Amino acid sequence: MRLSEFWELVEQEFGSGYGAVVARTQVLGSLGGRTAEDALHQGESVRRVWEAVCRDMDVPPEHHFPPGEPRKL
Repeated sequence: MRLSEFWELVEQEFGSGYGAVVARTQVLGSLGGRTAEDALHQGESVRRVWEAVCRDMDVPPEHHFPPGEPRKL
């Protein structure tokens, strides 16, 4: 997953304004108490960060994958 796909998915799920706030301020237990933005800046894989957002923010399973990516539930 590319970083641009991550931001597209965040925007699709939470909206453009709120998505940026979520990524910047929501502390995620799945990322060891970091925000998505902090984890990305610290070199965490984009896929792992998106999976943590999905898990901790209760994103519906059908929204977990970028369009065109095979669904591996």
